Amino acid sequence: MTKEKVEKLISQLTLQEKTDLIHGNGFFTTKGVERLGIPPFITSDGPRGVRKDFGNDSWREVGLSYDYVSYLPCNTALAATWNRALAHSTGKLLGKEARGRGKDMILAPGINIMRSPLCGRSFEYMGEDPYLVSELVVPLVQGIEENDVSSCVKHFAVNNQETRRLDVDVEVSERALREIYLPGFEAAVKRGRAKGIMGAYNKLRGTHCCHHQYLFNEILRKEWGFEGIIVSDWGGVHDTKEALMSGLDMEMSVTNDFDQYYMAQPLIKLIESGEVDEKTALAKMDEKVRHILNVMNELHMLDGERRAGGYNDYADKASLRQTARESIVLLKNDQDILPLDRKKIKKLLVIGENANRQHASGGGSAEIKALYEITPLMGIEMLLGGNTEILYKPGYYNEDNGNIWASTGDSENGQADSLNQDNVESPAPVAIEVSSEQRQHRQEMNEKYLKEALEAAKEADAVIYVGGLTHDYDTEGQDRADMKLPYEQDRLIAELLKVRPDTVVTMVAGSPVDMSAWLEDAPSLIYSWYAGMEGGMALAEVIFGEVNPSGHLPETFPFHEKDCPATVLGEFPGGDKVHYGEDIFVGYRYYDTYDVPVAFPFGYGLSYTDFVMTGIRAEVVEDTAKSTAVKVSFDISNIGARAGAAVAQIYVADKYPKVKKAAKELRAFEKLYLEAGETREVSLMLEREAFTYYDEEAHCFRADAGSYMLMLAKNAEEIVDITEIELRSE
Repeated sequence: MTKEKVEKLISQLTLQEKTDLIHGNGFFTTKGVERLGIPPFITSDGPRGVRKDFGNDSWREVGLSYDYVSYLPCNTALAATWNRALAHSTGKLLGKEARGRGKDMILAPGINIMRSPLCGRSFEYMGEDPYLVSELVVPLVQGIEENDVSSCVKHFAVNNQETRRLDVDVEVSERALREIYLPGFEAAVKRGRAKGIMGAYNKLRGTHCCHHQYLFNEILRKEWGFEGIIVSDWGGVHDTKEALMSGLDMEMSVTNDFDQYYMAQPLIKLIESGEVDEKTALAKMDEKVRHILNVMNELHMLDGERRAGGYNDYADKASLRQTARESIVLLKNDQDILPLDRKKIKKLLVIGENANRQHASGGGSAEIKALYEITPLMGIEMLLGGNTEILYKPGYYNEDNGNIWASTGDSENGQADSLNQDNVESPAPVAIEVSSEQRQHRQEMNEKYLKEALEAAKEADAVIYVGGLTHDYDTEGQDRADMKLPYEQDRLIAELLKVRPDTVVTMVAGSPVDMSAWLEDAPSLIYSWYAGMEGGMALAEVIFGEVNPSGHLPETFPFHEKDCPATVLGEFPGGDKVHYGEDIFVGYRYYDTYDVPVAFPFGYGLSYTDFVMTGIRAEVVEDTAKSTAVKVSFDISNIGARAGAAVAQIYVADKYPKVKKAAKELRAFEKLYLEAGETREVSLMLEREAFTYYDEEAHCFRADAGSYMLMLAKNAEEIVDITEIELRSE
């Protein structure tokens, strides 16, 4: 359909029909206009897969078998792969399944910066660095939209906490906004060509983000040229006139009074009352409808030539397992304890409730009705087969022990209750108040489980501990109170390492945890995320050497939450307002610049082989005020005995900065697969953006003339080689 035909459709719409297109007529759908052949626009939650179906006006799930789907690795896991190709294949699978389920827009990906490790939704996002986020969100969005499905990149913008998420007012400098919090969205729009953006719940500088003139009209529309759909977060609109004028296209919410949404009957009454100029109001409504119809047209919703999609294709599971494999981060391997040799193990003990728990059904709107989910215990059993006796002990107690399908998903009214501000007043783990008798019972059970685990550990040939967090802690609507492991895990791990110093410690979580109580004593440590339906098998493959780990941290692991810049220099979670006093010094930018020790640095990850990176050299290919191109080359060798993958990272530092800058910033990376003994020359190109900062007075990015250091690194702390270049143009 041509744009002229779209304009003709707009001219035929009544005022009521226009409002029908720009607000929800169900929890995940608009009404459409049947007489003109305009179908409803159907959305679905989807950071980790296409969410199960609910009633159109009830949060009671449909409850049939058709909506079991593939469970994808969470976005933090995807970011830990540092693999653009896997981001694309993951997006392609997500889009395929969304289309197969009849969805027009999948509410993904989430790319908010991890400002604090305590944010409850960190597992939905891609870590702390805007460059890494930008490089992965582009292929992810492109993969989704190859299937005639719109992505919906969220949450725009500075949605970095769940505490008071509905009304907290963010105060952040323009420079930090532009350098840290917006680049991922800009990349998704300008390079990824995303068709959808979701506004955030919170306020920015006094105005709710879902009707923010500056964010929507000035930045998204005018600066970035975004022509797609801006949709509200569910319940994120608070004012009819502001929503009309702001550039928001589609209002969605969690209550079933659809006609009373701000952009429904209240909008018609606003126009009819003369409170706003009718000509202006109708022009604004036409803009919204135009954006929606143009996207529908691009998705072939109006011409009947749309792809069919599909879901639960077993051919896709290999891609999911590969993403899970490459997401796993080996953090410690003293004395080369890993990988374990299955031939030497006749009796294996697996400890920890997370070994036997499935996570797909928790986390809030990221919940998935998974076709299946392989737990770590299941993966180990599947891999080792019948030649090894495998004993399982939970080791610690919570009420869900033994129930691998324990869910923290929404109740019938849970989603609607999410707009109740009382639910998100203060950061604390989701918990149910317990009586003193229940507390005593928990303690008794913990002691019992601890004793059983320690006794069994003495008799086993090898011990694997699988701990970490659950979606009681990594969850929408609630931040964590601290980084401590729940369920007295610190005590269990410390005692276990006394009995079995060779215990293999693994963590399953969506965000960093405090491991200081036992970290020095643990000879090995693996960090696995909520890695999708194949995650347990991938973890087993890494432990037993079937797969060489290649994941790298997409976020810094501080020792404690009190070390975090959001707490030290800024505020977290704040009160009515939250001041981002740390400014641009988020994540490694802070730890590096202020020399703060961390448990594990950004970009860190070990392998079962060894890599050497040397000989960095740089050539300034182009140097003008508008365009810069610097070719960076280096050599990388696999000097170990097995094939593996390394992540080469290039950081840039302004040697004599005219404004305050971070000690260095990630500006390029490449994941490289090398056979044992292989050496390769690698060349990467740095564009002008690699040398810029945001000039608040000039209201633009600029690159100063001067000397820049280019650092070849294995991670943010391990710089292996440095060269310098001189830029002469400003």
